[in-house]
Amino acid sequence: MTSELSGTTALVTGATSGIGRATAIALARLGANVLVSGRDETRGERVVKEIRAAGGQALFLAGELKDAASARALARRAKQEAGQVDVLVNNAGIFPFGPTEQTTEDEFEAVYSLNVKAPYFLVAELAPDMAARGRGAIINVTTMAAELGAAGMSLYGSSKAALTLLTKAWAAEYGPRGVRVNAVSPGPTRTEGTSGTPGAEDDLNALAAAGPAGRPGTAEEIASAIVFLATDGAGFMHGAVVPVDGGRTAV
Repeated sequence: MTSELSGTTALVTGATSGIGRATAIALARLGANVLVSGRDETRGERVVKEIRAAGGQALFLAGELKDAASARALARRAKQEAGQVDVLVNNAGIFPFGPTEQTTEDEFEAVYSLNVKAPYFLVAELAPDMAARGRGAIINVTTMAAELGAAGMSLYGSSKAALTLLTKAWAAEYGPRGVRVNAVSPGPTRTEGTSGTPGAEDDLNALAAAGPAGRPGTAEEIASAIVFLATDGAGFMHGAVVPVDGGRTAV
Protein backbone atom coordinates (compact mmCIF):
# COMPACT_ATOMS: atom_id res chain seq x y z
CA MET A 1 0.00 0.00 0.00
CA THR A 2 1.22 3.49 -0.83
CA SER A 3 0.04 6.58 1.01
CA GLU A 4 -0.68 9.22 -1.64
CA LEU A 5 -4.32 9.37 -0.54
CA SER A 6 -3.70 8.54 3.10
CA GLY A 7 -6.04 10.42 5.41
CA THR A 8 -8.74 10.86 2.76
CA THR A 9 -12.10 9.19 2.39
CA ALA A 10 -13.51 8.25 -1.00
CA LEU A 11 -17.13 7.38 -1.74
CA VAL A 12 -17.52 5.22 -4.85
CA THR A 13 -21.02 4.49 -6.14
CA GLY A 14 -21.70 1.30 -8.05
CA ALA A 15 -18.57 -0.13 -6.43
CA THR A 16 -19.60 -3.76 -6.07
CA SER A 17 -18.51 -4.81 -9.57
CA GLY A 18 -16.84 -3.70 -12.79
CA ILE A 19 -15.27 -0.26 -13.03
CA GLY A 20 -16.53 0.76 -9.59
CA ARG A 21 -14.97 -2.25 -7.89
CA ALA A 22 -11.66 -1.72 -9.68
CA THR A 23 -11.73 1.95 -8.69
CA ALA A 24 -12.43 1.19 -5.03
CA ILE A 25 -9.53 -1.27 -4.89
CA ALA A 26 -7.17 1.15 -6.63
CA LEU A 27 -8.10 4.05 -4.34
CA ALA A 28 -7.56 1.87 -1.27
CA ARG A 29 -4.18 0.85 -2.64
CA LEU A 30 -3.18 4.53 -2.50
CA GLY A 31 -4.23 4.76 1.14
CA ALA A 32 -7.78 6.10 0.91
CA ASN A 33 -10.50 4.92 3.25
CA VAL A 34 -13.03 3.70 0.68
CA LEU A 35 -16.78 3.70 1.16
CA VAL A 36 -18.02 0.99 -1.17
CA SER A 37 -21.59 1.76 -2.19
CA GLY A 38 -24.03 -0.43 -4.06
CA ARG A 39 -27.24 -2.41 -3.86
CA ASP A 40 -25.82 -5.93 -3.43
CA GLU A 41 -24.56 -6.43 0.13
CA THR A 42 -22.92 -9.78 -0.64
CA ARG A 43 -20.85 -8.38 -3.49
CA GLY A 44 -20.15 -5.20 -1.55
CA GLU A 45 -18.82 -7.04 1.48
CA ARG A 46 -16.70 -9.15 -0.85
CA VAL A 47 -15.03 -6.00 -2.19
CA VAL A 48 -14.51 -4.70 1.34
CA LYS A 49 -12.97 -8.01 2.40
CA GLU A 50 -10.61 -7.94 -0.58
CA ILE A 51 -9.47 -4.41 0.24
CA ARG A 52 -8.94 -5.18 3.91
CA ALA A 53 -7.06 -8.39 3.12
CA ALA A 54 -4.58 -6.27 1.15
CA GLY A 55 -4.11 -3.92 4.12
CA GLY A 56 -6.56 -1.22 3.04
CA GLN A 57 -9.51 0.47 4.70
CA ALA A 58 -13.06 0.02 3.43
CA LEU A 59 -16.68 -0.04 4.53
CA PHE A 60 -19.78 -1.10 2.63
CA LEU A 61 -22.71 1.33 2.47
CA ALA A 62 -25.86 -0.21 1.02
CA GLY A 63 -27.93 2.10 -1.09
CA GLU A 64 -30.22 2.09 -4.09
CA LEU A 65 -29.82 5.42 -5.84
CA LYS A 66 -33.21 6.20 -7.33
CA ASP A 67 -34.02 9.80 -6.40
CA ALA A 68 -32.80 12.91 -4.60
CA ALA A 69 -33.74 11.54 -1.19
CA SER A 70 -31.76 8.31 -1.60
CA ALA A 71 -28.73 10.20 -2.91
CA ARG A 72 -28.76 12.66 -0.03
CA ALA A 73 -29.27 9.81 2.45
CA LEU A 74 -26.20 8.00 1.12
CA ALA A 75 -24.10 11.17 1.30
CA ARG A 76 -25.21 11.86 4.86
CA ARG A 77 -24.50 8.31 5.95
CA ALA A 78 -21.05 8.53 4.36
CA LYS A 79 -20.32 11.68 6.36
CA GLN A 80 -21.68 10.08 9.51
CA GLU A 81 -19.50 6.99 9.10
CA ALA A 82 -16.29 8.69 7.97
CA GLY A 83 -16.57 12.25 9.22
CA GLN A 84 -16.11 13.71 5.76
CA VAL A 85 -15.87 12.72 2.10
CA ASP A 86 -12.84 13.99 0.20
CA VAL A 87 -13.31 12.13 -3.07
CA LEU A 88 -16.62 11.31 -4.76
CA VAL A 89 -16.72 8.93 -7.72
CA ASN A 90 -20.10 8.99 -9.47
CA ASN A 91 -19.87 5.62 -11.18
CA ALA A 92 -23.26 3.96 -10.64
CA GLY A 93 -25.31 3.83 -13.79
CA ILE A 94 -27.44 1.75 -16.13
CA PHE A 95 -26.95 1.47 -19.86
CA PRO A 96 -30.01 0.22 -21.75
CA PHE A 97 -29.88 0.28 -25.54
CA GLY A 98 -32.83 0.20 -27.90
CA PRO A 99 -35.08 2.13 -30.28
CA THR A 100 -36.44 5.45 -29.05
CA GLU A 101 -40.01 4.52 -29.97
CA GLN A 102 -39.86 1.45 -27.72
CA THR A 103 -38.69 3.37 -24.62
CA THR A 104 -41.31 3.58 -21.90
CA GLU A 105 -41.62 6.52 -19.55
CA ASP A 106 -40.70 4.27 -16.62
CA GLU A 107 -37.49 3.25 -18.39
CA PHE A 108 -36.71 6.88 -19.16
CA GLU A 109 -37.26 7.89 -15.53
CA ALA A 110 -35.12 5.01 -14.23
CA VAL A 111 -32.15 5.92 -16.44
CA TYR A 112 -32.24 9.63 -15.70
CA SER A 113 -32.83 9.04 -11.99
CA LEU A 114 -29.69 6.93 -11.59
CA ASN A 115 -27.45 8.46 -14.26
CA VAL A 116 -28.27 12.13 -13.68
CA LYS A 117 -30.39 12.81 -10.61
CA ALA A 118 -28.33 10.70 -8.18
CA PRO A 119 -24.98 12.30 -9.08
CA TYR A 120 -26.60 15.74 -9.01
CA PHE A 121 -27.83 15.41 -5.45
CA LEU A 122 -24.73 13.59 -4.21
CA VAL A 123 -22.76 16.61 -5.39
CA ALA A 124 -25.33 18.96 -3.89
CA GLU A 125 -24.83 17.28 -0.52
CA LEU A 126 -21.04 16.76 -0.58
CA ALA A 127 -19.47 19.51 -2.70
CA PRO A 128 -20.35 22.40 -0.33
CA ASP A 129 -18.52 20.62 2.50
CA MET A 130 -15.49 20.08 0.27
CA ALA A 131 -15.59 23.74 -0.74
CA ALA A 132 -15.75 24.82 2.91
CA ARG A 133 -12.56 22.83 3.54
CA GLY A 134 -10.98 24.23 0.38
CA ARG A 135 -10.19 20.82 -1.07
CA GLY A 136 -11.89 17.87 -2.76
CA ALA A 137 -12.20 15.85 -5.95
CA ILE A 138 -15.28 14.68 -7.81
CA ILE A 139 -14.95 12.29 -10.72
CA ASN A 140 -17.94 11.46 -12.92
CA VAL A 141 -17.99 8.37 -15.12
CA THR A 142 -19.58 9.16 -18.47
CA THR A 143 -19.25 7.26 -21.76
CA MET A 144 -18.14 7.69 -25.35
CA ALA A 145 -21.85 7.28 -26.22
CA ALA A 146 -22.32 10.83 -24.91
CA GLU A 147 -20.07 12.08 -27.73
CA LEU A 148 -21.36 10.06 -30.69
CA GLY A 149 -24.72 9.82 -32.41
CA ALA A 150 -25.54 6.13 -32.51
CA ALA A 151 -28.76 4.26 -33.16
CA GLY A 152 -30.19 2.71 -30.03
CA MET A 153 -28.19 4.89 -27.64
CA SER A 154 -30.46 7.93 -27.37
CA LEU A 155 -31.55 7.32 -23.79
CA TYR A 156 -28.24 6.18 -22.32
CA GLY A 157 -26.11 8.58 -24.35
CA SER A 158 -28.24 11.61 -23.55
CA SER A 159 -28.19 10.87 -19.82
CA LYS A 160 -24.41 10.72 -19.84
CA ALA A 161 -24.21 13.82 -22.03
CA ALA A 162 -26.05 15.59 -19.22
CA LEU A 163 -23.41 14.36 -16.78
CA THR A 164 -20.69 15.64 -19.10
CA LEU A 165 -22.20 19.13 -19.01
CA LEU A 166 -22.64 18.90 -15.24
CA THR A 167 -18.94 18.09 -14.93
CA LYS A 168 -18.07 21.40 -16.57
CA ALA A 169 -20.74 23.38 -14.72
CA TRP A 170 -19.64 22.00 -11.36
CA ALA A 171 -16.00 22.73 -12.19
CA ALA A 172 -16.96 26.36 -12.75
CA GLU A 173 -19.09 26.44 -9.60
CA TYR A 174 -16.83 24.69 -7.11
CA GLY A 175 -13.36 24.91 -8.68
CA PRO A 176 -12.65 28.42 -7.37
CA ARG A 177 -13.15 27.02 -3.85
CA GLY A 178 -10.70 24.15 -4.26
CA VAL A 179 -12.93 21.35 -5.52
CA ARG A 180 -11.76 19.72 -8.73
CA VAL A 181 -14.54 18.20 -10.84
CA ASN A 182 -13.58 16.06 -13.83
CA ALA A 183 -14.87 13.05 -15.72
CA VAL A 184 -13.63 9.88 -17.35
CA SER A 185 -15.32 8.75 -20.56
CA PRO A 186 -14.86 4.99 -21.06
CA GLY A 187 -15.18 3.25 -24.37
CA PRO A 188 -15.86 -0.47 -24.89
CA THR A 189 -14.89 -2.06 -21.60
CA ARG A 190 -15.04 -5.70 -20.58
CA THR A 191 -16.99 -6.01 -17.32
CA GLU A 192 -19.58 -8.38 -15.92
CA GLY A 193 -22.31 -6.22 -17.40
CA THR A 194 -20.94 -5.86 -20.92
CA SER A 195 -19.65 -9.34 -21.68
CA GLY A 196 -21.82 -11.72 -19.72
CA THR A 197 -23.30 -13.48 -22.76
CA PRO A 198 -21.85 -14.67 -26.09
CA GLY A 199 -23.88 -12.08 -28.00
CA ALA A 200 -22.75 -9.26 -25.73
CA GLU A 201 -19.14 -10.35 -26.05
CA ASP A 202 -19.39 -10.29 -29.85
CA ASP A 203 -20.93 -6.80 -29.80
CA LEU A 204 -18.23 -5.56 -27.43
CA ASN A 205 -15.42 -6.89 -29.60
CA ALA A 206 -16.96 -5.47 -32.77
CA LEU A 207 -17.30 -2.02 -31.22
CA ALA A 208 -13.76 -2.09 -29.88
CA ALA A 209 -12.31 -3.25 -33.20
CA ALA A 210 -13.15 0.13 -34.75
CA GLY A 211 -10.71 1.95 -32.45
CA PRO A 212 -6.90 2.20 -32.67
CA ALA A 213 -6.42 -0.09 -29.66
CA GLY A 214 -8.42 -2.77 -31.44
CA ARG A 215 -9.62 -4.35 -28.23
CA PRO A 216 -11.94 -3.68 -25.29
CA GLY A 217 -10.49 -2.01 -22.23
CA THR A 218 -10.42 -3.51 -18.77
CA ALA A 219 -12.09 -2.17 -15.65
CA GLU A 220 -8.63 -1.64 -14.17
CA GLU A 221 -7.57 0.55 -17.10
CA ILE A 222 -10.58 2.80 -16.63
CA ALA A 223 -10.02 2.86 -12.87
CA SER A 224 -6.43 4.03 -13.29
CA ALA A 225 -7.66 7.20 -15.01
CA ILE A 226 -10.32 7.80 -12.36
CA VAL A 227 -7.79 7.41 -9.57
CA PHE A 228 -5.34 9.77 -11.28
CA LEU A 229 -8.02 12.48 -11.29
CA ALA A 230 -8.42 11.96 -7.54
CA THR A 231 -4.74 12.65 -6.84
CA ASP A 232 -2.67 15.81 -6.66
CA GLY A 233 -1.09 14.83 -9.97
CA ALA A 234 -4.28 16.12 -11.58
CA GLY A 235 -4.19 19.32 -9.54
CA PHE A 236 -4.43 21.61 -12.58
CA MET A 237 -7.34 19.73 -14.15
CA HIS A 238 -10.83 21.20 -13.84
CA GLY A 239 -13.83 20.33 -16.00
CA ALA A 240 -11.90 17.85 -18.13
CA VAL A 241 -13.57 14.86 -19.73
CA VAL A 242 -10.82 12.31 -20.26
CA PRO A 243 -11.49 9.73 -22.99
CA VAL A 244 -10.30 6.26 -21.98
CA ASP A 245 -11.73 4.47 -24.98
CA GLY A 246 -8.87 2.93 -26.91
CA GLY A 247 -9.02 5.89 -29.29
CA ARG A 248 -12.55 5.07 -30.40
CA THR A 249 -13.73 8.70 -30.40
CA ALA A 250 -10.53 9.91 -32.07
CA VAL A 251 -11.15 8.20 -35.42
